[in-house]
Amino acid sequence: MELASLAVRSIIFILPSYFANSVPVVLGGGVPIDGGRKMGDGRRILGSGKTLRGFFAGVLAAVFIGAAEALVLPGTEFDIYGGSALSYLACGALLGVGTMVGDLVGSFIKRRQGIAQGKPSFLLDQLTFLAFAILFAYPIAWHLLSPQSVLFLAVLTYFVHAGANIVAHRFGLKKVPW
Repeated sequence: MELASLAVRSIIFILPSYFANSVPVVLGGGVPIDGGRKMGDGRRILGSGKTLRGFFAGVLAAVFIGAAEALVLPGTEFDIYGGSALSYLACGALLGVGTMVGDLVGSFIKRRQGIAQGKPSFLLDQLTFLAFAILFAYPIAWHLLSPQSVLFLAVLTYFVHAGANIVAHRFGLKKVPW
């Protein structure tokens, strides 16, 4: 598979995850998932930034993007699921849940490391959600996940995540640019 095709197919695959990861910044807030509880180490389990509304908004955003792809892509040269609208929807849902679970795991690890909420953690912030998104979507999208594709997505995700955070900060959606 040529590089351009691999890149386009990989981006189409991961797009629901990218939306799931970014939408909670805008639509999140409310009740923290951890309810303010702390672990035995005295630190919050996840922190105030991980909310039920943000979690479900992220999942719904991914399903929405999967549905949009199901409407637009079947029958085109960019059809990554062979015309199966159900595959687009299911993969969108799996990517959404995987992304949000990965984000929670990343926050949990950061709290255990003593990294305060809102503080950056090189690679953990950018790649934990990606790893879980890929893991959750693998049963449907295994044919898209060659080592080259995963490597491409890891590099792309690092830069997309960093750029999106800078833009969100400039628009006042995030307090910090990371």
